[in-house]
Amino acid sequence: MNSHTPINAVQIAEVDAPAFKVYTARHLQQIQQLQRLPSQLKHEMEVVASVLPFRVNNYVIEQLINWDDAINDPMFQLTFPQRGMLKPEHFEAVEAALATEDKAEIKRVVNEVRQELNPHPAGQMEHNIPRVNGEPVNGIQHKYNETVLFFPSSGQVCHSYCTFCFRWAQFVGDQSLKIAAKESGQLCDYLREHPEVTDVLITGGDPMVMKTKNLRAYLEPLLEPEFDHIRTIRIGSKALTFWPYRFVTDEDSDDLMALFREIIAAGKHLAFMAHYNHWREMETDIHRQAVARIRETGAHIRSQGPLLNHINTEADDWAKMWQTQVELGIQPYYMFVERDTGAQHYFEVPLAQAWNTYRDAMKQVSGIARTARGPSMSATPGKVEIQGVTEINGEKVFVLRFIQGRNPDWVQRPFFAAYDEKATWLNHLKPAFGAEKFFFEE
Repeated sequence: MNSHTPINAVQIAEVDAPAFKVYTARHLQQIQQLQRLPSQLKHEMEVVASVLPFRVNNYVIEQLINWDDAINDPMFQLTFPQRGMLKPEHFEAVEAALATEDKAEIKRVVNEVRQELNPHPAGQMEHNIPRVNGEPVNGIQHKYNETVLFFPSSGQVCHSYCTFCFRWAQFVGDQSLKIAAKESGQLCDYLREHPEVTDVLITGGDPMVMKTKNLRAYLEPLLEPEFDHIRTIRIGSKALTFWPYRFVTDEDSDDLMALFREIIAAGKHLAFMAHYNHWREMETDIHRQAVARIRETGAHIRSQGPLLNHINTEADDWAKMWQTQVELGIQPYYMFVERDTGAQHYFEVPLAQAWNTYRDAMKQVSGIARTARGPSMSATPGKVEIQGVTEINGEKVFVLRFIQGRNPDWVQRPFFAAYDEKATWLNHLKPAFGAEKFFFEE
């Protein structure tokens, strides 16, 4: 589809789908397009990919990346490792270990580096995993009263990995860092004991890597009368842009659409939480067909993604992305701040800059596209939104509020932090007006 084709002219048509082919760190040399790049760059990729997970598929390589200017291409930065994603001292230590070819030494150094990258931010392991009879329910996170996150074991991979991913620790093969359900009954058992839960988010990894029959095994029980308190089922996924054939031509795509219809027929709200990072991801015909198919089932698609250095710091890109999403029938939902984990130092943007980008993007779109909340930090106490920068009694401050909180009483409560042009996360901020602590720290 060229850029002048009206979005509403997209038709669901026969599509010649390629076979899914995936490349991991072991297959870097097999990616033909990489042969056009300098050998030093490929070496650096191998070093970084020994620490952070790397996985990309043929659709991303062939249809989303501009290989004529790969280094500056946002889709290349989104999926291929770059030297700067490791701090200099970490890169040099791993590079030296790889040179020894000593597997034990390589494993030791890599593990040490990973532990320094804050593999589970925002208290995920300490505070979010509930216990039943004193035992942790490892495939569930329950941070906010109304919403439970469920990590099905067969969905703990993605069609491609994002280089910024805050769940990178799920994908490095270390079982001690992994959150995944051991069996499907865990979710139902937990929900029976927690009638306050109204929303279930199926996450990962990406649940859309599962066969529909496996996804159905998790979701169909939630349609029974005993789970009437579950009003919304959410599916968190990047598949719309990393493998849209999942919804159109995969062998069980029709069954997947039928499952979506069954959920809605049972009286549930089905929210497809689509992860987007740039408007370029929405340019292909197959993506637009996938969106149309999901919407035809009655499911609602909401978009979310973080503001990322090297990928999407321009307000114009966010405005174009949000406007395109509205035209496709997708609701802009969140602009996040890059989390304090993994390659944060490479992708992070000062909070003041993030707010300016958000504001400048909002100024370019109509009210119907101004539904994205943010910039939002998913921090230990909750989702904290930067509402602006202002001056009160001669002091320059950030105006903040809780969109969601570990304590429900914090929700929508505004507060103020002293302005800091370099701060990139909540823990960098100090209370305004000489206060010793923020109210949520008491």
